[in-house]
Amino acid sequence: MNDYNYATKKITDEITASLTNVNSDDVDKLLIEINNAEKVFFVGVGRVLLSLQAIAKRLAHIGIKTYVVGEITEPAITDKDLLIVGSGSGETKFPLIIAEKAKQYNARVAHIGANPDSSMSQYSDLFLRIPVSSKVDTPGEVHSEQPMKSLFEQSLLLLGDTLALMMVNNKNIELESLWEYHANLE
Repeated sequence: MNDYNYATKKITDEITASLTNVNSDDVDKLLIEINNAEKVFFVGVGRVLLSLQAIAKRLAHIGIKTYVVGEITEPAITDKDLLIVGSGSGETKFPLIIAEKAKQYNARVAHIGANPDSSMSQYSDLFLRIPVSSKVDTPGEVHSEQPMKSLFEQSLLLLGDTLALMMVNNKNIELESLWEYHANLE
């Protein structure tokens, strides 16, 4: 059970199972929301937040104006903007509070999570399900041998990279041109 090859195969098999069961129509809808937004904000907590920060950075590399809620340079959200909430259970309090606040400013809200019947649904204009185990058991989910919510966090990160690749392909962006958006003070 401690074999590296077994563990990596198990993890990659779980990720493949979760991502291949994401509804591609919902992914297309999220791409439309991102493309229509003036600014795209992200909110989550813990390791989910880390995945969202990586997605925000990647989308910024392809020219999307992205902000993570709580950053010191975060601007005001408006009715021209999109808030992307990452929460597997859809019950995490901080993202719920932020989604409610975003709706007060008539922003669009997209929830990426595992639980379609969560409290977040009252604030979401779009729900994109990553069908993995979360704090709440739901039908059709991919169960994981990994600790806690690792599979959700991993799948979220790769979903973000998938969105970025789809945007690059849809917009016929030359990959070399993306370096102009990459950090250069490193």
